[in-house]
Amino acid sequence: MRYLLALVLIAALVAGGVFVYAGRLPGPVVEIAKPTKYVGQSTPVEVEISTPGAKVDTITIAFEQNGRQTPLFSLASPGSAEVKQESVDKVRVTRTIDREAVPDLKTGPARIIVTATRPVLRAMRKRQTIATRDVQVRLEKPTIAVLSTKHYVNLGGSEMVVYRAMPGDIESGIQVGDLTYPGYPASGAKLEGVHISDPAVKIAFFALRFDQDVNTPMYAYARDEAGNSARADFDKLTFPKPFKRSRIELNDSFLNRVVPAVLETTTEVKPEGDTLQKFLVINGELRRKNAEKIASFARQSSPEMLWAGVVFHPFTSSAVEAAFADQRTYIYQGKEVDRQVHLGFDLAKVVNSPVVSANKGKVVYAAPLGIYGNCVIVDHGMGVQSLYAHLSSIGVQPGQEVAKEQELGRSGQTGLAGGDHLHFTMLVNGQMVNPVEWWDRHWIQDRIIRKLKEASGS
Repeated sequence: MRYLLALVLIAALVAGGVFVYAGRLPGPVVEIAKPTKYVGQSTPVEVEISTPGAKVDTITIAFEQNGRQTPLFSLASPGSAEVKQESVDKVRVTRTIDREAVPDLKTGPARIIVTATRPVLRAMRKRQTIATRDVQVRLEKPTIAVLSTKHYVNLGGSEMVVYRAMPGDIESGIQVGDLTYPGYPASGAKLEGVHISDPAVKIAFFALRFDQDVNTPMYAYARDEAGNSARADFDKLTFPKPFKRSRIELNDSFLNRVVPAVLETTTEVKPEGDTLQKFLVINGELRRKNAEKIASFARQSSPEMLWAGVVFHPFTSSAVEAAFADQRTYIYQGKEVDRQVHLGFDLAKVVNSPVVSANKGKVVYAAPLGIYGNCVIVDHGMGVQSLYAHLSSIGVQPGQEVAKEQELGRSGQTGLAGGDHLHFTMLVNGQMVNPVEWWDRHWIQDRIIRKLKEASGS
């Protein structure tokens, strides 16, 4: 009898422990992934619910504004929502907020409310979690209008647009095909005779890449965080430009010099095989990785025009060994082994010549950079930068301000250089463009200064 009572007591204690433990199990974990801050005319709501060790029991999503709640989703009746069972205990729900889902949707503050439950003790009890996200509804589209006129774009070249975009906290710029060029406040253009104080007026430098079609769509865009957008066309003429083709003869002496030297300065590629195979990885894969890194420095560009409209140093006293966008075919032992495009000017004077900054700016990079060897990148503001490569030595450091024609280092043959020279190119929001335009005083005057003076009423 005592034995039976002991068993009953133990069973009761175990059951009680299980009950207490179950009562302490956490409720579902609810994450409102989207939206983070704004709701526009059509905005996805994305919610993830996880219930470790169990299956979710109920889910509801509601939209609350001006004291009124509108149901958006119920697990029992999902309607047009997308429900994805990512695992046994994880569900992702996506639903769109628009006027169809919320007929009384209005501009102003609102709240998203998510409620989820999980069963406990074989559904005898439930644990509930309520998550909320305060949002701002924006239903009005941004406005954008182009102010500048006469835009002429050469293939591989640059241009500039002045426009007005409102409200002030939206993203705006120029779209060229699948490439985006951000706008900067025109108040940052500190040129003599130019004063633009209107915060809605922006400047955007953009490019037509050497490998894009001359008929690539181009337009000014504005979009807010709620997903509302607007666009404006601008008058433009685009011009094709023929690029040179050249043959680069590779020999073992060159390969044995440059390949080990480049690989000593990078961990981004680890090619295998003979020296030629390693060179092809450097010339292709590492070249692409270097281009991505160079483009990343556009994010560090100053919102102000640091060069004040002064023409860029033309390097006209140097012999041009290779021009912008040369289409290069690489030959080894009489056979074609590679093709690449050379996006800069190769300029040579005498060995170990001083290399100067093309214009006033701030150094954003000064170190070895793969195929470019010792490299310096100078930011001139508003997405415009210049690059100096193959240096034998570097005389500046990141963060240093430099004047026009201030020495940055000395020419050399580091990286994939066949001999002592300077590889120079200009960049617009990380895209390499033809430097010749930036060396042309008339181009600077017509494409940039004229438009800024017209916008300022000068």
